[in-house]
Amino acid sequence: MKLPDKTRRLIIASIFVVYVLLRLWNLTDSCLWFDEIFSAHVAELDWQNFVRLVAQDLIHPPLFYFLLKIWIAIGGENLFWLRFFPVFFSVLAVVPFLLLCRELKLNFLTIALASTFFAANGSLIKYAQEVRMYSLVLFFGLFSMWFFAGFFNRGKNLWFLTLVNILLVYTHYFGWFVVASEVAVILILQRIKARQILLMLTATALSFAPWIFALWQASNINSNVAQNLGWISKPNFAIVLQFVFNLFEPIYFEQSSADKTAILLITLPILAIVILAFGFYLAVWKSETKTDKHKIYLLLSFIFVPLLAAFVASWILPYSVWGTRHLSIVFVPTQILFAIALTKIRFWQLKTAGLSLIFLLFGAAFLLQAKRAEPRYIWCAWENLARSLRQTQSDLNEPTKIYVFEDLVAYHFWFALRDSDRRFQVVKVNEIIGLTEDKAYFLPRGFDEVQTINENEIEGGRFFVAFRDKEWNEAKPPLRNLIAKGYQIGEPEVFEAQGLKAFLVRVWKKN
Repeated sequence: MKLPDKTRRLIIASIFVVYVLLRLWNLTDSCLWFDEIFSAHVAELDWQNFVRLVAQDLIHPPLFYFLLKIWIAIGGENLFWLRFFPVFFSVLAVVPFLLLCRELKLNFLTIALASTFFAANGSLIKYAQEVRMYSLVLFFGLFSMWFFAGFFNRGKNLWFLTLVNILLVYTHYFGWFVVASEVAVILILQRIKARQILLMLTATALSFAPWIFALWQASNINSNVAQNLGWISKPNFAIVLQFVFNLFEPIYFEQSSADKTAILLITLPILAIVILAFGFYLAVWKSETKTDKHKIYLLLSFIFVPLLAAFVASWILPYSVWGTRHLSIVFVPTQILFAIALTKIRFWQLKTAGLSLIFLLFGAAFLLQAKRAEPRYIWCAWENLARSLRQTQSDLNEPTKIYVFEDLVAYHFWFALRDSDRRFQVVKVNEIIGLTEDKAYFLPRGFDEVQTINENEIEGGRFFVAFRDKEWNEAKPPLRNLIAKGYQIGEPEVFEAQGLKAFLVRVWKKN
């Protein structure tokens, strides 16, 4: 039975109301984390330092930070407003998503299913809530796919495609993989348009040349991409399997390394349905029209060109570039392809059973997420401890010095105290034997607001120390080192989360 158009529109609208609500859900439950702090920090800078710091970061182009700077100028830097920035672009991405579905001439059931998968995907919810560039990549990426589908089908939209691709590659370098997939489709399936698509590629590359020059200049100033990428694992079987889970996991997402990577009782049955659906679709592949096959080739290109490029690059380059957040551009084409495969199942009983099980699993995932405890992350300790320090040290005439032993702690502390009229000085102490540090987090290049010293340069009659460990132990560094230097250790203020404790303690010289 064909549903009335009004009913269809109401169903799609209802799905996207849920889409928005899921992205607003628990939006401000946790503090900004390290990368989000960098985003806000860069957006605060004057234009000269803005370009310099982004270029020295090396691994992200500037457009996201530029738009965030405007966003902050409009509404300030409160947590909700900052987090609403990526949500805003995630919601806007619905427009090119629906236009792409229409350009692909998908039927109502396929659009409704693809919309549901798009709305409920856990990873897309996660990256829609982070003050990073991934929702902006999704927004421009979907516009690029829509314009390209129009160019592929009717030879139109080339200049719009070129413009949006320039914006895409200025948002994230992985945008080039979307451009590559479009070039590949034309060179394989429609070589008559090769000249036009190569013109698009040339215009995009020439437009990107100024940023390449800025990167070249920045790379000559104490820059090392190993700091940015050295911690990323190369995509082995386990990592690729985790990515597959992320493609189909509803609602749930892994916020920190302490969380489960996936809820297997939910994800494995969905993956089984995915495999069966594609199996049935392959069985009827020969009966598909040329137009329908080209539609699938288009989606497959948007999926596999970025995946293969990232996979191969990660193994042949010195450092891996693989990451779910970078590859979020392949999620929507995968979801559309899955929806098409489900609707192609010819046995209505099997189709009904599969769809019913999927929606039951989605409902179960929602209930599990609703029961999930409010997040409490160890990196939020430093903001809380800094707030406490600000209150207790507000009446001193001289700056209060805080010694820390990790770049991550230093950056969080500095950010929390940055507007305190220089009443606090954060100092990072290097080379403490017995203390480990996560090298994935490092102070921004070209950033000099945090002084770095070695252990022998610790000085002062009184100061504070901030560090994290499993337990308070004065027989371990850094407390042991301070006691050996003749310092008295006070009572610590403690923040506990994720099996660790963050300590802020007053230290003073013995008489």
